[in-house]
Amino acid sequence: MLAAALAVLLLGVAIGWAVHGGSSTTAAGNKPSTSSASSASATSRPATTTTQPPRSTAPRPGTTLPSGCDAVNGADTVAAGDLPKEAIETLDLIASDGPFPFHQDGVVFQNREKLLPTRGKGYYHEYTVVTPRSSDRGARRIIVGKCGEQWYTEDHYVSFRLIELVS
Repeated sequence: MLAAALAVLLLGVAIGWAVHGGSSTTAAGNKPSTSSASSASATSRPATTTTQPPRSTAPRPGTTLPSGCDAVNGADTVAAGDLPKEAIETLDLIASDGPFPFHQDGVVFQNREKLLPTRGKGYYHEYTVVTPRSSDRGARRIIVGKCGEQWYTEDHYVSFRLIELVS
């Protein structure tokens, strides 16, 4: 009985050796799959793995949005590099979670004007873009959606442009 079990084990090793070309790892250095769905044709091509670069918790426009987030199409856009330097500074503050210059920064933006895509309450948050020589917060804002899309307005919600960030 023991001899029969040993013979079956050796036969399995020999078959595995032949199927995998005499190697115990794939071309990518991984152990071969043992799933029943594997076939000989799957072993003839090198294993591929997709690695994504690390992302911040707030994905930026132009990148893949998290599951459940719709892409924003057809909006007026502006490249991040074309924004005023104060807007770029605000984007940096948003990415690092502050500290922000105004206590209102980060409050819920209600989209009363309905110029941004309609989303649920609390979806959008607004941040002040400092306006030089202004005695108050000024008219410039960045609005951020929960999926990471970022909008710029320089005219206090009269118009918005989706910020395109280049990698």
